[in-house]
Amino acid sequence: MHYVYILKCNNDTYYTGCTSNLKNRIERHNKGQVHYTKDKLPVKLITYTAFSDKYKAYEFEKYLKSGSGIAFRNKRLI
Repeated sequence: MHYVYILKCNNDTYYTGCTSNLKNRIERHNKGQVHYTKDKLPVKLITYTAFSDKYKAYEFEKYLKSGSGIAFRNKRLI
């Protein structure tokens, strides 16, 4: 499975990512091992979506980072 996830950072911003190991990836974020979030700790998992196709997961992540995807995230996912 591949997961698209949304984290809320301690400065009230959101981070969207994609991984095949969600638990490990969240741990890496909270240990400061991810460049973008290392100065925004702690992070909190808001939501995730599971995909059996990794390409669909990456497409959804890309969409969530677009203008209309951010609007969708803000209205429906957080």
